[in-house]
Amino acid sequence: MSLTPEIISLLILDAIFLFFGIIAFAIGFRIALKWDSHATTPLQYTLSKQSYLVSTIIKYIFMLKLPLFLFFIYTCDKLSTIITGAMCASGVVNSVDFGLYLTLFKLLNLYLFGFWLLLHYADINDEKLPFTQLKFVLFVLFSVPLFVEIGLEIAFFAGLNISKIVSCCGTLFSASSSSYISLLFAVDASLWVWFFYGFFGMIMLAFWLKNMSLMIFANGMFLLFSIITLIVFFSPYVYELPTHRCPFCLLQRDYYFVGYALYTLLFAGTFYGIGGGVLALVSHKAQPHFMRASLVLNALYLLILTSYPVVYFIRNGVWL
Repeated sequence: MSLTPEIISLLILDAIFLFFGIIAFAIGFRIALKWDSHATTPLQYTLSKQSYLVSTIIKYIFMLKLPLFLFFIYTCDKLSTIITGAMCASGVVNSVDFGLYLTLFKLLNLYLFGFWLLLHYADINDEKLPFTQLKFVLFVLFSVPLFVEIGLEIAFFAGLNISKIVSCCGTLFSASSSSYISLLFAVDASLWVWFFYGFFGMIMLAFWLKNMSLMIFANGMFLLFSIITLIVFFSPYVYELPTHRCPFCLLQRDYYFVGYALYTLLFAGTFYGIGGGVLALVSHKAQPHFMRASLVLNALYLLILTSYPVVYFIRNGVWL
């Protein structure tokens, strides 16, 4: 294991998350089993107080994990300077077999715990506390990917070998790659782009119809095809280089850190669409402010990304 101040910080926070996560899991499991909102027993009174404690723990774990996701990418990006062959965070992430899975678990947990917070606020803002038992059942289920992520992150940094030669992002994100990413390039890029704009159109349609199920589906597909088109089509226009398609290099200073703005808009926009839609279905109440936020944030993401090929064509008169 190579220890840098960033890695030590992440590992210490992992230990803290694991400690408080286990406490929250044990108490949350008890609340999920024994909660009865109609009871007036001493046990129910104790569970009510403990539910506030666990909710506070979960809130602070999420509030820390949100910036820590970006800090993890920053740490990997910084480590690329000492790992042979790596040019950015993608080389470091892929230097360990399960590095990509770790990144996906981090994203998954942000969505899951973000939704948990939406449900929590809907619960505490209703005097009947209608979702208390449900939210602790969900927390028990969501704890599994959280503990998996912590375990993978510790194993990731423990297995990081700075003397190992890794592939650069130019090799990983290309048609010549032997990984599944190369399959993306076997399909005409214009098809991915049509899907990208098509699913954004579906989000607009869902917002107009106030159809929550369609909103959830459209946002899920928009997230998927946004990442695909970013790799296959849009990134060369950001880099102004037809062979450079790495989604991690967008986070570097050379490209004005535009990746931070793009990913924040995309993840927040799709989160409000999916999480707000699920909350509307669970609570049987429309959530127009979440739908509106989803539409605006996704539209901003689409406009910023679209501006790159348009500006490039105006300046150069050709498409990449």
